[in-house]
Amino acid sequence: MYVGIDVGTSMVKAAAFDGDGRELAVEARPVGLALRGGVVEQDMEEVYAAVVDVLGTLTSRVDEPVELAGLTGQGDGVWLVDKEGRPVRPAASWMDGRAHELLDQWLADGTFETVFRRTGSAMFPGCPGPLLAWFDRYEPASLDAAATALYCKDMVFRRLTGAPATTDVSDASMPFLDPRTRTYDNRVVELLGLTHRRGLLAPVGDPIATAEAREGLPAGTQIANGPYDLPSCALGAGVTDPGDGLLIVGTCLASLVATTDLDLSGEPAGLYISTDRPGHRLRAMPAMVGTAALDWVLTTTGVGHEEVDGLLADTPPGANGVRVLPYFAPSGERAPFVEPRLRAELTGVSLESTKADLVRATCEGIGFAARHCLQAAGLTGSLAVCGGGTRSPAWMRLLADVLGRPLRVVEGEVGARGAVLAAAERYGVALDAAVWTEPTAVVEPDAARSAYYAKAYEDHLARLAQARGRARA
Repeated sequence: MYVGIDVGTSMVKAAAFDGDGRELAVEARPVGLALRGGVVEQDMEEVYAAVVDVLGTLTSRVDEPVELAGLTGQGDGVWLVDKEGRPVRPAASWMDGRAHELLDQWLADGTFETVFRRTGSAMFPGCPGPLLAWFDRYEPASLDAAATALYCKDMVFRRLTGAPATTDVSDASMPFLDPRTRTYDNRVVELLGLTHRRGLLAPVGDPIATAEAREGLPAGTQIANGPYDLPSCALGAGVTDPGDGLLIVGTCLASLVATTDLDLSGEPAGLYISTDRPGHRLRAMPAMVGTAALDWVLTTTGVGHEEVDGLLADTPPGANGVRVLPYFAPSGERAPFVEPRLRAELTGVSLESTKADLVRATCEGIGFAARHCLQAAGLTGSLAVCGGGTRSPAWMRLLADVLGRPLRVVEGEVGARGAVLAAAERYGVALDAAVWTEPTAVVEPDAARSAYYAKAYEDHLARLAQARGRARA
């Protein structure tokens, strides 16, 4: 069997696949997020223990030898470790907003745009540049104690294998990597005031690092580190041809489009993710909040996830006038624009509004945000969709209508699947990627509803422009 490990923001998963990509078993464990005043952190020991736990349980359930393992996980954030790979403090999550004032300063003085023009990366508060600069200014002892500033999966790989600290070109893409040379841009490091901390950046493994497991998996199991969850999902969904796209409806609402272009003009937003194939990239617009926005509305209204499909059927397109701008993240928005102070807005609510109206309006708002991101990313081909949101057939129909295009729904552990495919490529193991990435279903849009939503989308953009103005006031 083949094992894919996906170290997510709120859930750690391990999936076993047979040679044709069929899932044999999945194990998952939740991990905590500590949120306070815009600070979002995770306990590295808890995350790593969850990885070892799911791997041990999975391999004991499936009585087959492990042929190969691939590792992926959440990107961005800062995971500071010592020379032994042990944490020196809790990890700062990609959702962290403590560095928003530094980002405001860089937006004002032109540093933000300069970095984008050099690297194709539009920084946001939870990416390593602002976070490392914040630690250097306000918590330098943590950087002094650290040997390396890693990403989530790099910490796990280091601990599972004992291999030297390294990262891959996908994680390194934000915000220090020059996408043309696939090496760190030291001028960007200098612009962010981090030249004296340059040694904390892990060496870029290009190609991705491989090693043998010494914990969690049977001793000697070959494992590959990378790419991180967004490009890994693209691989797992079969999105590799230029123009084709992927929408990940998960905690983060991520829009990815495969490309061989590198356009550093236009409004700085999103990033270019370098892939294992030189010259091939993903134009990524990872919005801050996806299913987390719906989760907040469901929790606030006391509605269970199992009720969503029924509620979507109980209210018409337009949600009886209720509108939601779904920018719920404490660090604002990062794609397809950067607005650290932007917050969610609910309008059109009255005493006559129902829970169904609020749920549909939230799902529609997330759909409009996805449409905005996909347009900015340059989608011209087919569109695959994956993530937790695919478990709701009614939401998938709504998304097809809002986006006005068919959706190739790819269910299951798509990130873990992509991690295995990346590992197979690195080790020269022949797996049929077309078979492994076959869609579960194709959802066609309804013509009349799509026409309605095309007009509603223009209204969404107008309301968003007003909200961005208020955020800057």
